[in-house]
Amino acid sequence: MSFAPNANIAKHLLPGDIEVIQTEVERHMQAVLDALVIDTNHDHNTQGTAKRIAKMYVREVFAGRFEAAPEVTECQNDSGLDAVYSLGPIAVRSACAHHLVPVTGRIWVGVLPGDKLIGISKFVRLANWILSRPHLQEEATLMLADELEGRLKPKGLAVVLKAQHQCMVWRGVRETGTIMTTSIMRGAFRDSKAMRTEFMAQIKD
Repeated sequence: MSFAPNANIAKHLLPGDIEVIQTEVERHMQAVLDALVIDTNHDHNTQGTAKRIAKMYVREVFAGRFEAAPEVTECQNDSGLDAVYSLGPIAVRSACAHHLVPVTGRIWVGVLPGDKLIGISKFVRLANWILSRPHLQEEATLMLADELEGRLKPKGLAVVLKAQHQCMVWRGVRETGTIMTTSIMRGAFRDSKAMRTEFMAQIKD
């Protein structure tokens, strides 16, 4: 089976599959190093590089593909909280799906609660779970908004991601100062200009 780069495939994995995937990545990464004419047998700097890269991809930077969603305990909004709250910046790290180089950024979330609430640390855990996959920034922002909306059923939701892409810094145009901003506004944030303006003012750098 094959899956989109930003898909979560945890439910398709059996015990031991992660180890098999990591071994396969290591084998193919060693083939890439060989194709680049890098003598990993005699160069002490690159001995074990294929293994380190495989572990990094599977266990760290792309862990959001292979791990199940973090546990998020929801509670009822028994106090009837009906005021906007926002949190951020949440530091996130991802990778460009085009070149597999780092994307680093910050996320802000605004919520007008409905019947459910979650702890603020859960926003961080969910953001990191979603972003730890190869992505386009636009799709990452949408996926996080969908995840939060599905769990919270809020009256309003705002998600803003500001990120720098190493595919523009490390290669290509080599522009070091460019930041890409994507935003999703739903419910009250979409319908009320005043609410959007208030939220955007809160997250100015």
